[in-house]
Amino acid sequence: MRLILASQSPRRRQLLEESGFEFEVVLPGENAECGICSRESTPELVARLAFQKAADVAEKVAGTAVIVACDTVADIMGRVLGKPQDRRHAEEMLRLLSGRKHAVYSGLCVLPVPGGQPLVEVEKSELFMQELSEEQIESYLDSEAWVGKSGAFGYQDGHPWLSLMSGTADNVVGLPVSTLKRMLKEVAAIDQS
Repeated sequence: MRLILASQSPRRRQLLEESGFEFEVVLPGENAECGICSRESTPELVARLAFQKAADVAEKVAGTAVIVACDTVADIMGRVLGKPQDRRHAEEMLRLLSGRKHAVYSGLCVLPVPGGQPLVEVEKSELFMQELSEEQIESYLDSEAWVGKSGAFGYQDGHPWLSLMSGTADNVVGLPVSTLKRMLKEVAAIDQS
């Protein structure tokens, strides 16, 4: 089946490539990635955003394909941590996470086009960030490794102060691959019936 990744994330592309998938990339519009509803839980938010991205890309795709879209955010005590806007925002996130357990949620949408029913699932992983010293925080902020990363960190960067407690590392990086493989099998089975 023709696979289309609705994402500009280099990490998602890498995870798909490493898993042996052949795919095209079609970027969703910026309006497909915005909007936090005050009554939404974090799992509801990532599920909705993943669907919005897939639906946006579906309008741009000709022919038969399966669109894969994902949205990943960090969550601590019910507060959603997206990508930091600037250094000060990244520092605020790091101080909030320092010495605490937090969750990372990924909403995953697989949408067959044309006219298929979307499959949407949410994966959760839990991490613990050791307490960071002032020097560690400043050094990390200076590195700018936080730019473009939900929660101001990238698990794939191998930080010694970050440990995975439950769930999968690929979910934290931004694409729960085993869940995706299962969902693609479901779509293929539906298509053949």
